[in-house]
Amino acid sequence: MLQMLLKLIVLMFSTLLLVVIRVQVIQSQLPVFTRFDNPAAVSPSPARQLTFNYLLPVNAWLLLNPSELCCDWTMGTIPLVESLLDIRNVATIAFFCFLGTLLIFSLRYAGDSSKTVLMALCLIVLPFIPASNLFFPVGFVVAERVLYVPSMGFCMLVAHGWKKLSSNSVLRKLSWVCLSLVLFIHALKTLHRNWDWESEYTLFMSALKVNKNNAKLWNNVGHALENEKNFERALRFFIQATQVQPDDIGAHMNVGRTYKNLNRTKEAEESYLIAKSLMPQIIPGKKYAARVAPNHLNVYINLANLIRANESRLEEADQLYRQAISMRPDFKQAYISRGELLLKMNKPLQAKEAYLRALELDRSNADLWYNLAIVYIELKDPTEALKNFNRALELNPSHKLALFNSALLMQESGDARLRPEAKKRLLNYVKEEPHDANGYFNLGMLAMDDKKDAEAETWMKKAIKLQPGFRSALFNLALLYSQTAKELKALPVLEELLRYYPDHTKGLILKGDILMNQKKDIRGAKECFEKILKMDPNNVQGKHNLCVVYFEERDLIKAEKCLVETLALAPHEEYIQRHLSIVRSKIALLGTGEAATIPSEKTTASEGGKTPPEDLKGAKNENLKVAKNEQRSSRTTNSDSNKGQAKPKKQGEKNTTDKETKKKSTKEIKDIEKKRVAALKRLEEIERILNGE
Repeated sequence: MLQMLLKLIVLMFSTLLLVVIRVQVIQSQLPVFTRFDNPAAVSPSPARQLTFNYLLPVNAWLLLNPSELCCDWTMGTIPLVESLLDIRNVATIAFFCFLGTLLIFSLRYAGDSSKTVLMALCLIVLPFIPASNLFFPVGFVVAERVLYVPSMGFCMLVAHGWKKLSSNSVLRKLSWVCLSLVLFIHALKTLHRNWDWESEYTLFMSALKVNKNNAKLWNNVGHALENEKNFERALRFFIQATQVQPDDIGAHMNVGRTYKNLNRTKEAEESYLIAKSLMPQIIPGKKYAARVAPNHLNVYINLANLIRANESRLEEADQLYRQAISMRPDFKQAYISRGELLLKMNKPLQAKEAYLRALELDRSNADLWYNLAIVYIELKDPTEALKNFNRALELNPSHKLALFNSALLMQESGDARLRPEAKKRLLNYVKEEPHDANGYFNLGMLAMDDKKDAEAETWMKKAIKLQPGFRSALFNLALLYSQTAKELKALPVLEELLRYYPDHTKGLILKGDILMNQKKDIRGAKECFEKILKMDPNNVQGKHNLCVVYFEERDLIKAEKCLVETLALAPHEEYIQRHLSIVRSKIALLGTGEAATIPSEKTTASEGGKTPPEDLKGAKNENLKVAKNEQRSSRTTNSDSNKGQAKPKKQGEKNTTDKETKKKSTKEIKDIEKKRVAALKRLEEIERILNGE
């Protein structure tokens, strides 16, 4: 007795522990099932009781004759038993009669045989009780998996019955023949069934051969085809699911999603609207989550995500997100999607509130911290943005977007102390995304900032190799060559850049400057500047450099006229006024005969020095994308337009006017140049913002 009590105590505590663990797993809430999962559970009496009782002989028949196996028995697989006159009630009565007979035999008669039968009945009945719908509804009608342990008891009954038959001398041979036949047939069935489990597609297709009235099976075949990107075939199965079960919300959602994948947005919206119309109405004072599957609420998210592509329907999309939140206040995805939309609507403060609410529900979500960092960038608070990026990386050190954009933020801060960490994060990023040229490009920009020209060249070349025609990488590589006295190596790079982007103004200016200053190809430089003016007649730099070309061609009258027109475009630019004075002085010298010819020794230089690299500032918004979109863009460029502002340099003349010009203070010229470069940078910043580069 003591030993038995000890076993019972251990069994009770073990069971209690399992129950506690199970409650923790389901977060102290029963799962939410819909009427599609178990139609009998929501049916009125007596259909509910008759159907639940009929399911018992159905399970027994699967044990006795597992010929038609199906991976899913929900929805309309087994029609409801709605009347006492239904012929299927005979099977229910026969099952209970047989079970009662076995129970009476095991309890009434003593001996090993009755004990064996009782043990077999216990193995069949007790493990099956939790799945029997007797104490609480379950999320399925029939499930072959719950028959695994009961099948042990069933095998005991078969073995015990065969032993009884084989002990009879008359039936011994027949019992052996029957046993061999059963084993052989079941072995063949097992072998055949294994092929059904080859893939999701074969499994669900085999189920459709058994039952065509289950919409979930049609949906699952569609999902399998969808995973293979076979959207056209998947659509046919999803549509069939809606025909089998017209009120199945999930099926209509699947149709809408597939239409969206096929870029048929109008049909997609219609399907989502049908699914939305099937959602139950809100009952005041009753929790919505208790009456509908949480995944069905995604119809609001999917519909809103679809229509927000239309800029004129952003408010409508926001209303759908708010409706989903009102139905389920703990619907985290609704807050995330709404935050993305609010950012798109330029409402960063409301987006911040949405993300903070989502973080209250899940503080371990790295994507949420990342998205909150984006909000702070929109709010012009880079310090707080970097903190949130760091929090996202603490939770997920390999978060690719956080690695990439936090590195950009560090680089754009201009703080040299942050560059090593920025480089480390970019290196981690390229490990995660080895085929993304943007990572290598930004490593190259970091190397340029650190004056590591050879390393910068390597990274830029790798970015171009991965993404031929990478605009920013091509220009900055050419610029790197021009800044390191390798102008002739820059020309092929510029040719490639202009082959992809013929209207790249900054590239044309840089090419023209190199042709004029290094190759002495005045004609080629002239073509570059004329092309710029053809695209943009008011481009001051292109216009000014064309004036320099005229000067180099010794056409002073044309150079003067050109500079007058350029000065009209930029009347406050001192260097244009100064160059115009120089040209007029030359014309005056020629007019008085004091200078018979234009001096043959001529050089040109860039007004304001070398062209700065394509600016990293302002690319922030283009590169910092929210977690639902895994897109990243390279940092845009904006400051290369200073390159190529060539100015004519005066040659030695005996004229007094020229001598006075030569005597200008060096300090004065440097001050003028500094002011001009600063002004140009400000203009370029404005141009970048207006052009959205």
